[in-house]
Amino acid sequence: MKLITFEYEGKEDIGVIGTSNNLITPIGSYLTKITNEKQSDMLTLIRNYQQFIEKIPKFESLDLQSVILKAPIPAPPKNIFCVGKNYFEHAQEFTKSGFDATSKRGDNVPDYPIIFTKPQTAIVGTKSSIMNHQSLTKQLDYEAELGVVIGVEGTRISRDNAYRHIFGYTIINDITARDLQLKHRQWFIGKSLDTSCPMGPWITTADEVDPENLSIKCWVNNELRQNANTSDLIFNIPTLIETISAGVTLQPGDIISTGTPAGVGIGFKPPKFLIPGDEIKIEIQGLGTLENHVE
Repeated sequence: MKLITFEYEGKEDIGVIGTSNNLITPIGSYLTKITNEKQSDMLTLIRNYQQFIEKIPKFESLDLQSVILKAPIPAPPKNIFCVGKNYFEHAQEFTKSGFDATSKRGDNVPDYPIIFTKPQTAIVGTKSSIMNHQSLTKQLDYEAELGVVIGVEGTRISRDNAYRHIFGYTIINDITARDLQLKHRQWFIGKSLDTSCPMGPWITTADEVDPENLSIKCWVNNELRQNANTSDLIFNIPTLIETISAGVTLQPGDIISTGTPAGVGIGFKPPKFLIPGDEIKIEIQGLGTLENHVE
C-alpha cells in the first residue's frame, strides 16, 4: 500500500494511492472516527494501521494530479536518524575527496555505523524547492537514500526482530553543505539547513518491499549520477535498528535514512555541486520518484 500526505483545496489530509497510481482515496476523516484521536495525520495512521486495514474505506477518489504531495511524515517524533559512509564505494570516494573530517587514520570504511540527525525543519516534499543558501555555502550536494519508517515502538531491538518494527519505506535526499560539513567536523549543521531533507513521494508499506535488493538511482539535470543497489549497504537495516535502539527508544513514525551510494557531487573531479536551477530526481525500485529543484 502507498500512503501519502497531501494538500487539497487548502487543507492537508492523508490518503491511499490506488493501484493505477493516478487516484487517491482520502482517509483522514475516516481515521478520526475509528481511532477517536483528535488529529488524523500519518503518525495517527501508523499507530492505528492494523485497525485501519481491517476495513479499508471506499470513498470518492481524487485525481493525484489535483493535489499537492507533501512529505509523508512532515514532523516525525524525533529528528531524522541518518547514516554516514554506508556504501563501500561512497565511503571510499568521500574519504578521498578531502571533505571527510571523520577519517584521520586513512580508513575508508567505518568500524561501526556513523549516526547523525537532521531536524524536522529540513523536511520538504517532492516537487518542493531546495534553498541554495548561497550566503552560507558554495558546495551544496545531493545524496539519494532509502528511508526506513518505524511502525512498532521498541528499545534494544535485536537484528533478528528488526523487520517486525518497520512500517514502510520512502525516499530521502540528504542534501549536504560540504563546506559546512568539513568546517564544523560534526555533521549536524552541514546536513540540517532548511529544505535539506526532501522526502517522498509517499510511504510504501513493508509488505510490498524487499529492502535488501532495491535499485537506487539519482539524476541531476537528466545526467545519471548514482546507480546502485541496497544490497551494497555496509551496515544493513537490521544492524542500524539494533545500533540505534540499543539506548534510544524508536517510536512509530521515526525515520532512519540509510546512507547514500557513490556518485555524489564531491566524487567528481572537479566536484559537481548543485547550483540554482538544477533538477534532482531520485528513483528507488517500487518506491516512486522524488523530484526537487534548487531555487
